[in-house]
Amino acid sequence: MKFIRKMLKNNKGATAIEYGLIAALIAVAAITAMQSLGNNLSKTFNNVSTNLGAAAA
Repeated sequence: MKFIRKMLKNNKGATAIEYGLIAALIAVAAITAMQSLGNNLSKTFNNVSTNLGAAAA
C-alpha cells in the first residue's frame, strides 16, 4: 500500500510531460516564425536582384 500511495503522490512524470508540451509549443512557434522570416527574406532578395538587373540594363 505504501508503494501505491507513493506512486500516486509522484508528480515527476506529469511535470516532465508538461515541460515536453511547452518545448513542443515553443518549437512550433519558432518554426512558424522562421518560415515567415525566410519567405520575407526571399522576397526581399528577389526584389533586389530584379532591381539590380533593371539598373544594369
